[in-house]
Amino acid sequence: MQHAAFLLMLTLTTSCIMAGDEEYVLGPDSERQEGAPRGTVTEHAWKSDVFPGTIRRYWVYVPEQYNAESPACVMVFQDGHAYVSETGPFRVPVVFDNLIAKGEMPVTVGIFIDPGHLTESLPEEPGWRPRPENRSFEYDTLSDQYARMLLEEILPEVGAAYNLTDDPDRRAICGISSGGICAFTVAWERPDAFRKVLSHVGSFTNIRGGHVYPALIRKGERKPIRVFLQAGSEDLDNEHGSWPLSNLQMEAALKYAGYDYKFVYGGGAHNGIHGGAILPDSLRWLWRDATE
Repeated sequence: MQHAAFLLMLTLTTSCIMAGDEEYVLGPDSERQEGAPRGTVTEHAWKSDVFPGTIRRYWVYVPEQYNAESPACVMVFQDGHAYVSETGPFRVPVVFDNLIAKGEMPVTVGIFIDPGHLTESLPEEPGWRPRPENRSFEYDTLSDQYARMLLEEILPEVGAAYNLTDDPDRRAICGISSGGICAFTVAWERPDAFRKVLSHVGSFTNIRGGHVYPALIRKGERKPIRVFLQAGSEDLDNEHGSWPLSNLQMEAALKYAGYDYKFVYGGGAHNGIHGGAILPDSLRWLWRDATE
């Protein structure tokens, strides 16, 4: 299982454009714009008690417009190095700078967290090599454990330096692949703490039981969460399941249960190319009532 999950992880950073991806290009909101105030990004390390024996990197983005007297919104990203990079498909600090400057999303502190390494010290560089061994356990497991790490460890640590909101409607969480199902699990388990979810090619398949979510959504009481799902028709199909089908099942279940959701289904593969191209619009939709 760990080997298969690692192969999924490696596909996320491929430099090859797969069939169906060529139509997706980054727009001006993903490029540096003259006059847009530029936030700061700092890098940190964390040894977790919730996931004993792990060490991980995380980054904190703080917009220039941050005011310590006003609680800032919060958005957490799994596989943080892939989202915080300004040369990858997502370029979140750039997008945040541009949207915050235009008033199209609120002043938001971004927290970008990598999966845990089962080592005493961190690798020299962030990324997939050497692989973060605890990724699948942390991301694909259906439990409150990852949410607990955020709420008991990471958010208090960042909150000691910055004034962060504790309003669940002003907290969002995002991820790609297994990080996408992890984002949904956090909000599903703790809607009292996170109510906005952004999933890119989410692994709602049977890696560690995630294929049950459509049934749980249909039969359970509707939770006060907002969900944006991006998926692609050329995504993976393997022993864990079909990624396109699993995301279509999630969309159908969310619709049936009356959730506040949006589903964007494209022709791309298992990577961040499509999700990165639509990230600015995804964030506008997710935060649409937070700038009023």
